[in-house]
Amino acid sequence: MDRETFWEIVERARRAAGRETVTAEGADAVARHLVAELSALSPAAIVAFEQAYDDVNLEGWRWDLWAAAYLMRGGCSDDGFDYFRGWLVAQGRAVWERAVADPDSLAGAGVDPDDDAVECEAVLSAAGDAYAQATGGGTDAFWEALDAADRAAPGRTPTDPAGDDFDFDDDEQMRAHLPRLTAIYRPVE
Repeated sequence: MDRETFWEIVERARRAAGRETVTAEGADAVARHLVAELSALSPAAIVAFEQAYDDVNLEGWRWDLWAAAYLMRGGCSDDGFDYFRGWLVAQGRAVWERAVADPDSLAGAGVDPDDDAVECEAVLSAAGDAYAQATGGGTDAFWEALDAADRAAPGRTPTDPAGDDFDFDDDEQMRAHLPRLTAIYRPVE
């Protein structure tokens, strides 16, 4: 599945959700509609969507975006960063691409700074859930099909995030990398 088709499916799910998506509840609504969109596809197309998701998601495997998640969530583990990127996909292509190019752009995303639930784990499982619905089986068959497809296209997982690592707890470094987000989430007193 190409990138255009991937984002078309996400955007249809966003429209079907029919609500603001910056909250965790809104992003979860997108994930539910994403499952509905995907379950209408063939099992092979669902696996291809997941591979496209993985490719898009790897674009966001960056230290500076992780720092943005760290600020917005009040801390961010490895899993938390995965859930943050799921939330970011639920915001749509335009927000995703701006955030990957400039994580500080998330200062204008309309997130309530008192809401640290900028996450959506449900986006991560949408393809597996859709596959189970489409085939009438469990998600184990999905993971087996995905593993087989990934073996045919190896070398897709970097070991470290892209960019320069820096200390997310150092306010000066955060202000240097993400001035607008730091002003919102760590204002100078």
